[in-house]
Amino acid sequence: PFSIEAVELLIRIGTPMWKIASGEVSNKPMLDRITETRQPILLSSGMSGLDEMDQVVKNLQGKNVPLAVLQCTTSYPCPPEKIGLNMLKVIRDRYECAVGLSDHSGTIYPGLAAATLGADVIEAHVIMSRQMFGPDVPASLTTAEFGQLVQGIRFIERMLAHPVNKNELAAEANELRAIFTRSLVARTALESGTLITSEHLVAKKPGTGIPAERMPEIIGRKLRRRVDADALLSEDDLEGVKK
Repeated sequence: PFSIEAVELLIRIGTPMWKIASGEVSNKPMLDRITETRQPILLSSGMSGLDEMDQVVKNLQGKNVPLAVLQCTTSYPCPPEKIGLNMLKVIRDRYECAVGLSDHSGTIYPGLAAATLGADVIEAHVIMSRQMFGPDVPASLTTAEFGQLVQGIRFIERMLAHPVNKNELAAEANELRAIFTRSLVARTALESGTLITSEHLVAKKPGTGIPAERMPEIIGRKLRRRVDADALLSEDDLEGVKK
């Protein structure tokens, strides 16, 4: 809403929450009427410094209404240098409330980044087509792009909700490891009694033989039997240990 009259209309319609545009942050009479509804408020901060936001947030929090403060830069379209993702943490720490990003970049990237940083709310302007006319078009998402943004945020939420244990993941990949890692292989056919040098060996898949990283300790050992070219070396092919 941009007036008390608009507030009254939206109350009659049954709006579930309120979005306060950047230019209305100082409209205290309208904000006071909105807080009487006890419905959640999304407060944009596009044209306000922290001092002004401090006063407004203090007033709203004093009314005990659910509040989310949105980082916003009033620039259409907003360049990446002015998105201000750093402000999400500043707002959360300063006001101890839900935080969000009101994005005017015309891309899905800031919204995805903000979701990764734990934003509670993402706002973007939406248009039906890039061929539409109007000043908001370059700063808006198409409905298809907005759908991508939502899908991306849901994907990010699942990632953040499931931290992984690297050792457990490695254990789960044991079967794949045998396929994709490399073993020591005879570069050419080698006769029994051959003293192994680096020229005799090559690392090839699969990883079911002597691991390739053991090459330094295999060099200098002697073959106890003939080995064909491209055959995986095994401990049974080798005499003793390297001296």
